[in-house]
Amino acid sequence: FKLYSLFCVFVKAEKSKKCFTFCILFCIMARGVAQVAEKMRRMQMTKIKAFIQDNVLGTVLCLAIAVVCWFLATIKISSFHFEIIGAPVFAILIGMAVTAVFPKLAGSGRVKGGIQFTSKKVLQYAVVLLGFGLNLGQIAQVGAQSLPVILSTVSISLLTAFLLYKLLRMDKKVSCLIGVGSSICGGSAIAATAPVIGADDEEVAQSISVIFLFNVLAALIFPTFGHDVLQLSADGFALFAGTAVNDTSSVTAAASTADGLYGTGSAILDGATIVKLTRTLAIIPITLILALYRTAKAKKAGGSGTKVSVKKIFPFFILFFIAASVVTTVAGALGVDAAVFTPLKTLSKFFIVMAMAAIGLNTNLVRLVKSGGKPILTGFCCWAMITAISLAMQKALQLW
Repeated sequence: FKLYSLFCVFVKAEKSKKCFTFCILFCIMARGVAQVAEKMRRMQMTKIKAFIQDNVLGTVLCLAIAVVCWFLATIKISSFHFEIIGAPVFAILIGMAVTAVFPKLAGSGRVKGGIQFTSKKVLQYAVVLLGFGLNLGQIAQVGAQSLPVILSTVSISLLTAFLLYKLLRMDKKVSCLIGVGSSICGGSAIAATAPVIGADDEEVAQSISVIFLFNVLAALIFPTFGHDVLQLSADGFALFAGTAVNDTSSVTAAASTADGLYGTGSAILDGATIVKLTRTLAIIPITLILALYRTAKAKKAGGSGTKVSVKKIFPFFILFFIAASVVTTVAGALGVDAAVFTPLKTLSKFFIVMAMAAIGLNTNLVRLVKSGGKPILTGFCCWAMITAISLAMQKALQLW
């Protein structure tokens, strides 16, 4: 009745039955809205609690492995840097080792949800954050000279992977991941492509393992091969390392070693890094094309009587990845220091290590070894063709 009296004063109306009825209805509606809001809040809290209960242990396990691997990659023994192997590879290996010792761990209800969440969602978050490491304008400006070589090496790797997929009748997704990983930027490209094509954890682990093998070989062999055998110039080796070595960590390892052989300070490292970043841009069109192809294929397979949800099929995180690249580019054009985005790039790398730990935990080591012949052959062929085309294009363009 106090509310009723106040209401009457507010509207300057006499106390009447209409006013009283309206006030009662208003109170009932307000109470109903409050009850609905409270119920929604409780439902949301229940969902949050359920999410934490289902995912926290598995996520913490992946986090613990990632932290160990992150520091392992910083170790240096004599002249050998563990960075050549890379934290993501360590994470996969340790994850597989844990599963080999405790085979029922990854499938147990307490950690299964968290491992799946890390291998899928955290991996997508990592790909989005990767975009903050790509200044499209700067890379296009500095890497223009290397563009013909990059386009040739990317194309030949993808073509080689496709032909071997047909000839060897190997797994389509593994072939795609090895082709993309070899041609663009190793583990990061595989991480970006895997959710787009719906690759499972064993397929990702197999592809990463193949890429890792030829990364290490390239980092160890290419500096001496380029300096003593091919007698490339410093600029020529920077272009060679940036286009023919898969992963960024291996590019920096090979280029740093070459700087010592050539006595060029950090000139080769700087040049190879720019070429590598230019090459990394290929992630954007390739993942978009694969996403659109998968969406169109799923729609076609659904038939005219079946509704296909584009929202469920199309990996929208790729659009966020592109948006992050655009933000970095615009910020750079406005004079924002690139160091502002360094924490996001570092977080992206750490998320990839976490995701690789989850993938390792979900991987059957015995099955992986048994099915490894064809992927290794594909990886070798892609690596060999990229090396040959990189050198041939340099010769054709009179850069060597």
